[in-house]
Amino acid sequence: MIYETIVTTADRDGRQHIAPMGVRFEEGFAILAPFRPSTTLDNVIATKSAVINLTTDVRVFAGCVTGYARDWPTVAADTVPSVRLANTLAHTELRLAEIVDDETRPTLRMECVHRAMHAPFPGFNRAQAAVVEGAILVSRLFMLPPEKVDSELAYLRIAIDKTAGDDEREAWQWLLRAIDAHRAKAQT
Repeated sequence: MIYETIVTTADRDGRQHIAPMGVRFEEGFAILAPFRPSTTLDNVIATKSAVINLTTDVRVFAGCVTGYARDWPTVAADTVPSVRLANTLAHTELRLAEIVDDETRPTLRMECVHRAMHAPFPGFNRAQAAVVEGAILVSRLFMLPPEKVDSELAYLRIAIDKTAGDDEREAWQWLLRAIDAHRAKAQT
């Protein structure tokens, strides 16, 4: 099972990086598999650490993939040389245990060294799931045919129209703007 999370890292100079990333868990380890090139990968190799953030603020996902919002408030991690989102429901701090190198997508086997809860999980919201799926679509615009994107968006829009709050509507608009910008650029 893959969990959609926000992974935060910092480089050796403390510059933070925030990225949406699917994470899976195997035998007590968190498995990250970033595509190259990747700031997350570079930071994990440099500091041997990362943080998984669990958040229902889907603006973070949409903001990161569209570039419309990337500077989310962070605080220092508790036990590893990294940062975590300041407004996350929970976080897990990771230390690099093993790297399986690959020219396209290395696998990082990360030991979970600290976990903390910061707020209760309020429950599932279909619009939040729709924004996360929309963010994944935006991250793959370069390889998906436009009709596939349009079909997926039409289905996801049902959840947005029925269940979204202000944050989800804002994130959805960022995704639509990014798709429009991608298509406009492709036509030039």
